[in-house]
Amino acid sequence: MLMSGRQREAKIHYLDGTFRLLATGDHVRCAITGAMIDLEELRYWSVERQEAYADAAASLEAERRAGNI
Repeated sequence: MLMSGRQREAKIHYLDGTFRLLATGDHVRCAITGAMIDLEELRYWSVERQEAYADAAASLEAERRAGNI
């Protein structure tokens, strides 16, 4: 049986403008909200903190918490 990665959390290395898949999966979790983010929908992340965000508001909150705003 082939492992499809469905319903498994991916392990990601976030880079500037892209990311590298380290372990197969179909989603990651938002560091702020805990929401599941399908990899096809992943648009916001922090290279510095190596974490994903569900949307722009979550990304902004992460910057606030980090003291960058």
